Amino acid sequence: MKNLKTLTTLCLGSIALSACVVAPPVVRPVYVGPPVVRPVYVAPAGVVYVAPTYAVPAGGYVWAYHANRGWGWHHPSYGWHLGWR
Repeated sequence: MKNLKTLTTLCLGSIALSACVVAPPVVRPVYVGPPVVRPVYVAPAGVVYVAPTYAVPAGGYVWAYHANRGWGWHHPSYGWHLGWR
């Protein structure tokens, strides 16, 4: 009787687990051509680009144009470096 119970448990367990295992779908990459490289920031019309004069203060800052102060480092969360407003 013990062997029959063990055999039944193994059979039901294997049937239950076999339905749960599914292979992931095969995803094939699609070639769309070479990557396009664009500049990080483009100067507004009528503004001459000026290269940075000092190193980036920290990660996340980008060289951007300020309407009153000219060019400087700007962070999306912290604002302008050196406290420009």
